[in-house]
Amino acid sequence: MIEANGKNFLMHGKKYSYALRVTETGFLQQLHYGGRVTEADLKYLIEIGETTAPHADMNMDMAFDRMLSEYGFYGRGDYREPTGIFERKDGASMSRLRYQSYRVEKGAPKIAGMPHVRKGDETLVITLKDDFSDIAVDLYYTVSDDTNVLVRNAVIRNTGAEPIMLKRAFSFRAQLPNGKYNMLRLAGTWGQERNPEIAPIAHGVTRLQSLMGCTSHNTNCFMGILKENCTEESGECVGVQLMYSGSYALTAEWCKNGALTLQGGICDTGFGWELAGGEEFVTPQALLTYSNEGLGGMSRGIHDFLRERVINPAHVYKRRPIVVNNWEATYFDFTEEKLYPIIDEASKLGIDTFVLDDGWFGKRDSDWSGLGDWTVNEKKLKGGLKALIDRCKKNGLKFGLWFEPEMVNEDSELYRAHPDWAIRKEGVEPCRSRQQLVLDFTRKEVVDHIYGVVSKVLKENEISYVKWDMNRNISEVYSAALPAHRQGEFMHRYILGVYDLAQRLMSAFPNVFFEGCASGGGRFDAGMLYYFPQIWTSDDTDGYERTKIQWGTSLCYPLSSMSCHVSVCPNHQTQRITPFDTRGNIASLGAFGYELDLSKMTDEEKALTKKQVESYKRTDELILKGDLYRLKSPYEKNYFCEMVVSKDKSEAYVVGERIHGIPCDYNQYVYLSGLDESAVYEIEELKIEASGKALYNAGLLLPKLSDFSSWRWHLKRKS
Repeated sequence: MIEANGKNFLMHGKKYSYALRVTETGFLQQLHYGGRVTEADLKYLIEIGETTAPHADMNMDMAFDRMLSEYGFYGRGDYREPTGIFERKDGASMSRLRYQSYRVEKGAPKIAGMPHVRKGDETLVITLKDDFSDIAVDLYYTVSDDTNVLVRNAVIRNTGAEPIMLKRAFSFRAQLPNGKYNMLRLAGTWGQERNPEIAPIAHGVTRLQSLMGCTSHNTNCFMGILKENCTEESGECVGVQLMYSGSYALTAEWCKNGALTLQGGICDTGFGWELAGGEEFVTPQALLTYSNEGLGGMSRGIHDFLRERVINPAHVYKRRPIVVNNWEATYFDFTEEKLYPIIDEASKLGIDTFVLDDGWFGKRDSDWSGLGDWTVNEKKLKGGLKALIDRCKKNGLKFGLWFEPEMVNEDSELYRAHPDWAIRKEGVEPCRSRQQLVLDFTRKEVVDHIYGVVSKVLKENEISYVKWDMNRNISEVYSAALPAHRQGEFMHRYILGVYDLAQRLMSAFPNVFFEGCASGGGRFDAGMLYYFPQIWTSDDTDGYERTKIQWGTSLCYPLSSMSCHVSVCPNHQTQRITPFDTRGNIASLGAFGYELDLSKMTDEEKALTKKQVESYKRTDELILKGDLYRLKSPYEKNYFCEMVVSKDKSEAYVVGERIHGIPCDYNQYVYLSGLDESAVYEIEELKIEASGKALYNAGLLLPKLSDFSSWRWHLKRKS
């Protein structure tokens, strides 16, 4: 709900309020972001705001760094990080933006060419005008009564005739009042993605960013701001998440006046966007999630929001394909004869989709060649894709296929025909990773070509599933098609090209299920989830490592978005041996599948696979729609445990793992959250009944297990 009168603005979500006012000198001041307040409270909030707002009778240009302002100026007395920097023809870039007008629109704004929230109740648009240039900035706030997520972004308009260079164009600014805060970030590297780190926010600027052209394995485009007493189950926190998939920045700035300033958007390192007269620049949307129920409440709010308002509604709640992927089974070394036994075995085990990974196209027997040539290698697959698809159909399976559309090998027909289509600078030896270069998706003709060859494969074959991979980051950051003064537009234009291709393929093939991947979890973000309902969570499929990776990912992404597979042991990434049951149990907390050679499994493993698939089909509705409760953290304890509860609290699914066999580490309890305390539940595996209140307050005794062993419990409400 939005209450606005041109002087004061009060927005409400499910459990939060966001209040603004226009000061007597014409500046937009934030008054409150946090728990619910009413219009009657505005007088009090304004009185507090008056103490920090600049007044006409003072040297107000030197007083802005005390005011909680909604858009940070540059070079005019506010010495905090600016939200935007606008450089004019003469090189000057000082700014001071004043309130001009507002409007309230029904629903949520649609952003052409970029991911955006698919629905909302109302959107407040406030226009600010720069005192020193022809720049106007429209600030967008989308709210809904049934969610704790506030959607923010900005549109920067050049209302004059002369071009203006944007040197920074962040999406939002929000401020929190004096208090001690901790920051939660999701850090990592390849194979160790999204490890949660919590640390106090110190004075100065704390900056999370990626310069890689993607959101990266290293630091996800999310940060949590936690009040000092915030825990998993209680306390206040705010989650800040970008709906963006390119190079980004998120900053938290704590100044001596006590306010904490949050902002971010497209990374400004190397950024420069020429905005001609009459043009506008639309920034990516940011999702701000308020919780007074700890990190668990924040996560559940984000999960619901992404499922209901971001992920493709055609696929978000549909039963996910249970796949077997041949990559770790064969790598590049396969023929039809090697793949047929995997397909034949899959049908006997209840698996419904076979996915053919890298190596099916061009001259592709290693990393060194073939990328970009999306035609079937019939020397390797003599019957082409049709023979494999027919084998799948004979076994009642669907067929999926791997692509890496953004990449090219120098040893490829595409590169030989169009060497200028690769990102590189003439005269500079390019960086190579996995022996490949990145295609210049800032160029329409490149995106058009890739759309043409990929869509041809999809049109000519019965393909129900596509795995879209991206196995290296961008270097050189240069396009031969852009003039010198516009090279700063490269990174953003690149990701717009990716979005364009994804949207066109989704629109042309609405029944194909797309899974994202970026050398594992290198581009796992809300922007890609707009196009791809699930993303390959990590190349690390180890049954213990995945407890940590999936725990961290779940802080801001729903279980249904995480692609989780059972792989062979010793694990290909860690060489660790974990029980087959454990690998299946941990993988069941996401979109389920297998990453191994089914034909080489023992009879015991095949029997366990059948049981795992049957069990997953019982719980996949919970994975798609349920509420997640994180019960025991593998970062803090010798146990991992997560629980998913149906919205009506009629059933629940609990999965846990004991990490190490430590003496005297038994008689441990887990306390089950999220149940109906007045109801009685039957726990199938334990053959016991207990009330939701008893399961929360008294808990359940954990089983005695060896290293990396696990358990799963199914709960059903009896009364």
